Amino acid sequence: MIPLRMMLLMSGAASLFFMAGGILMLRAVSCQRRVDARIASVRAGRVQGRKQQLAGARHVLQFVSGVGVGILRSGMLSSQAIRELTRKLATAGIRNSNAVGIFIGVKILLLIALPTFTFIVLHGLISLTFLRNTFVVGATIGGLLLPDMCLGFLRKRYQTALDRGLPDALDMMVMCAESGLSLEPTIARVGTEIQPAHPEISGELLLTSQEFQMSSDSHVVLSNLGERTDLTSVRRVCSTLSQTLQYGTPLSDALRVLSAEMRQEALTRFEEKAARLPVLLTVPMILFILPSLFLIVGGPAVMQVLNLMKN
Repeated sequence: MIPLRMMLLMSGAASLFFMAGGILMLRAVSCQRRVDARIASVRAGRVQGRKQQLAGARHVLQFVSGVGVGILRSGMLSSQAIRELTRKLATAGIRNSNAVGIFIGVKILLLIALPTFTFIVLHGLISLTFLRNTFVVGATIGGLLLPDMCLGFLRKRYQTALDRGLPDALDMMVMCAESGLSLEPTIARVGTEIQPAHPEISGELLLTSQEFQMSSDSHVVLSNLGERTDLTSVRRVCSTLSQTLQYGTPLSDALRVLSAEMRQEALTRFEEKAARLPVLLTVPMILFILPSLFLIVGGPAVMQVLNLMKN
């Protein structure tokens, strides 16, 4: 038999143990709640900060767009120049309603702000008037040409992305055509499915699908796709699809031939780049590798000759 005193001691120790465990658990729960509340507050602050940043950027874009729209309404640019600028922006994947106004506004503001900033900075640093005016004129030319250079870079990158994603899109179109879909639902389905891998070609295909719904002339819609992208491979695909619709040839066969040709062309371009590597490596080899090699091979002999001459 366990004595009563021992049972009371064991019961008290167990009670103290459970109380300590309960206190530790409550403390851990309260600490986790504070951490969760802190994380939620930080996330809310970040979201609020991002909203404020987006609102500030939106105000800046509205101001820049207002400047550009004012220039457009003044009649300083002809309608042909505006159409050409709109086409250039479209070939770079920029098709917002106020894209032309923002582009012109950025160019005007850079044309004014960049030379002014250069003049203020160099006014106390360079005493020669001719040299200072040269820098100001260079800043003026840079402010005028910088938006065009950025647009050319964006256009090249967008067209490269289109050219890279077009063979995959054609392979998916072949599968859709072989499953019995016509051209319009094929373009819509491929535009939806290829978006995670190639969002640029997906946007063009979805826009073409919307034009198919609004227009009954498929040849005009395909021609618009080629003009909008201003890419030789896309123009060839559009021309082939137009001929397929006109003469009733099998769509899957035409798409399969186009896909094979484009992949062969991509392989040829890769082989050309690989063949250029020896030529490109000649200058680094002459400047960096050969001097080190000569130093390692001929260095000890030169040191011995110098020691013999000293002796």
